[in-house]
Amino acid sequence: MPSPTRRDVLRAAAALAAAGTLAACGKTGEEPAGGVVTVDLWHGQTDLAKAALDGLIKQFNDTHPLIKVVGGGGGVTADSMLQKVTAGLAAGSYPDIAYIFGSDLASMTRSPKVADLTGSLDLKDSWPAARDAVTVKGKVRAAPALLDSLCVVYNKKLFAAAGLPEPKAGWTWDDFTAIAQKLTNPGRGVFGTGWPGVGDEDTVWRLWPMIWDLGGDVVSEDGKSVGFDKVGVQALGTIDRLRTDKSLYVDPKPGGEQLYQVFLGGRMGMVATGPWQLPDVVDRGIDYGVAPLPTYSGKPVTISGPDTWTVFDNGKARVKAATEFVRWLNDPQQDVRWDIEAGSLPVSTTTAALPEWKKHAAGTKGLQVFVDALESARVRPTIPAYPQLSQQLGQAVVAVLLGRKSPADALGECVKQCNAILAVPS
Repeated sequence: MPSPTRRDVLRAAAALAAAGTLAACGKTGEEPAGGVVTVDLWHGQTDLAKAALDGLIKQFNDTHPLIKVVGGGGGVTADSMLQKVTAGLAAGSYPDIAYIFGSDLASMTRSPKVADLTGSLDLKDSWPAARDAVTVKGKVRAAPALLDSLCVVYNKKLFAAAGLPEPKAGWTWDDFTAIAQKLTNPGRGVFGTGWPGVGDEDTVWRLWPMIWDLGGDVVSEDGKSVGFDKVGVQALGTIDRLRTDKSLYVDPKPGGEQLYQVFLGGRMGMVATGPWQLPDVVDRGIDYGVAPLPTYSGKPVTISGPDTWTVFDNGKARVKAATEFVRWLNDPQQDVRWDIEAGSLPVSTTTAALPEWKKHAAGTKGLQVFVDALESARVRPTIPAYPQLSQQLGQAVVAVLLGRKSPADALGECVKQCNAILAVPS
């Protein structure tokens, strides 16, 4: 049974919360008769991911008679969970666990109602990206929920038609741009590659591996200024070269939907994406391969965008029960089931070594490349200012993609705005 795409997981309609779930939210710290602690879970999952989570919840409830997890979902998709939970916190009616994007966790932890899980979770076998994504100011503030990595999926048929060898680990961004140009065939409507052109996080997060590879960072070591001011022009210059070569399809709509449709339609040679895209590629019957991201330095580097199970304080009993549930979910035996059925990568090296995962990875061409990439994966910093910084960099990337500004001018304005944001204490 194919796994859902990440777009399905994050954007499709979730089931409305059951009335009992909503009623339980207001009973902070209370325990039902008989000592059974009810845990409200808002997750925003749907389709196969929801089915997988429902199955895990049932298994947990069957084996933990003193805890009852109610997975109503919160009545919103994961995309809207931040707003839903924020409103709930303001109203005093919030869940015990919520599915929160990693890039939103730092902002969420400004609330004293977010539980501190330091010492409650064993993350020693987790991939560094998973650990870093749930750590804010040195404390563990959530459990890893979903893990991915960014690699290049390419169309073997288009490579063969252009007489090009398939990309391998260690290839460079110069290789990438040269290959993209050779793959491009305007007469047949074929593009070398594509990039989201909306300015949202989908536009931005693809640039960070390039920044990191060049020795830069999102913010400086002291956190008072950006860390990409000296290398950003080179990274944006690569995008500008793709644009001027006319080998780049710029997707004007949120979510990268059109970009992926062009690739799935056999009219794009390469696309940087995550493992969530493989089921769609397989379903379309595309003869594909997967390669690590190209580099400037020759050293592998990529990005992971982990999401989290964030626990909220509705009293000691419910925090304890909620923590037990997310800890149970991250146990390799449950994690491997979630990964296979819902489309995540293993959150720990222990899970990745299980026979069940190895069999699954062997059955999906290229999936192991995404797992191997976790060795060099980094995450965006868990700082409250990140969403604002991303917005500014997104505008800079779009300005270059559309030829409105040079890389130097776009970066200069971005750095100025970002440094002003960082100058305000958070």
